[in-house]
Amino acid sequence: MTARILAVDDIAANLRLLEAKLQAEYYEVLLSSSGPEALTTAFTQMPDVILLDVMMPGMDGYEVCRTLKADARTQHIPVVMVTALTDSTERVRGLEAGADDFLSKPVDDATLFARLRAILRVKQVQDAWRLRSETARDLGIDAASEPTISIADSRALVMGTDPDEVQRVREALEADGIEIATASTIDEAQRLLTSGDFDLALLALPEDAMEVLRLASRLRAQNSTRDLPLLLLADPAQKMQVLRGFDLGANDHAFRPLDPNELRARARNQIRRRRYQERLRHDLDRSLEMAVTDQLTGLRNRRYVRRHLDGLLRTEEAAVLIVDIDKFKSINDTHGHNVGDVALRDVADRLRVQLRAADVVARYGGEEFLAVLTGAPSGYALAVADRLREAIAAEPVKAGPITLPITVSIGVAVGGPGITSERLIGSADEALYRAKRDGRNRAYLADPALDKSAV
Repeated sequence: MTARILAVDDIAANLRLLEAKLQAEYYEVLLSSSGPEALTTAFTQMPDVILLDVMMPGMDGYEVCRTLKADARTQHIPVVMVTALTDSTERVRGLEAGADDFLSKPVDDATLFARLRAILRVKQVQDAWRLRSETARDLGIDAASEPTISIADSRALVMGTDPDEVQRVREALEADGIEIATASTIDEAQRLLTSGDFDLALLALPEDAMEVLRLASRLRAQNSTRDLPLLLLADPAQKMQVLRGFDLGANDHAFRPLDPNELRARARNQIRRRRYQERLRHDLDRSLEMAVTDQLTGLRNRRYVRRHLDGLLRTEEAAVLIVDIDKFKSINDTHGHNVGDVALRDVADRLRVQLRAADVVARYGGEEFLAVLTGAPSGYALAVADRLREAIAAEPVKAGPITLPITVSIGVAVGGPGITSERLIGSADEALYRAKRDGRNRAYLADPALDKSAV
């Protein structure tokens, strides 16, 4: 997972060492040597994550973090503070300023990259929702209200086998008004989390943490808990298990002995982040229905998907899939437009359920659909196209007493910054034409030469 990282430190040697480590993992690195310089870089370059030294002359890391979080342009950017300070009160101070985590100097490479992967995974989802909101505003729809950051009426589940520890966690979080449910077994925790409405899950790692980590993985795989923040409680000796937990989907951690103030600060940050994402999703879904939805299929319309693709191609790679129903005119001619409409709605439903939440699929016109996949390389995009084609061909469409075998042909093209949406769609259309010409019910990838010639 590549990303742009801003590293901030007033000591040049520290910056160069961190730059070398990040570049070795194929991250794009920006450097700043002071607080004011870091703010200027953040406002102009919009990094994905900021690694921020705490102890700097003039403007320290806490002040920089508070400034970033107070500005609408940068409040969504995760901040990881890097410090030689080990006192828990300093961690709490940073968390209260809006930091997402702390790393201790000298920075441990495994911890650094595990934390970056976990943070970027969450940010990628939030960025997808923010981009959709920006697309809606560009279309003239009323801007969504600012997402609330209140933790009022929030609920958390604490799972652990040590009753004393569970009680201490309960007391700490209840001091912030968080309603607490508890579970002493993995099965009980999974049942409660999948059926309840929780804002946070705190999972205590026993000496053998394997089954708890499996639970974290299962929670990430289920729709109802995919975005639920997971906070691991662990012994310092369990660092490797915690890092593995980050790779499996955990969002944060706290080491024993648990500091109540630090635990409360971490819980508040995770709950606020979840509610920020939920509010973005809610406001976006409500506003988009007014202007950018195809009334027949319920998918986004041509105008929206073109604006969305334009926005993506300004900064990152995207794949375009043009999906065309084979021999659709004969359906309308033989059975009438009402049956044709049933077929369009059925195909739209199958496309929708097969794609990721961050992807956009729209009715592009007539019997054509257009899907935009964020950050999808050619191999992945073609595999998705084949999956869509197979899902539509697997079962006939039923329109009352009429049963219609349906197949689709798909053209796929992939491009990044420098290629226009018109050219990328045109390349996908060329691939679709070849799929139709060669017998239909096929998915073809555009000739890479076409994309290169457009840059």
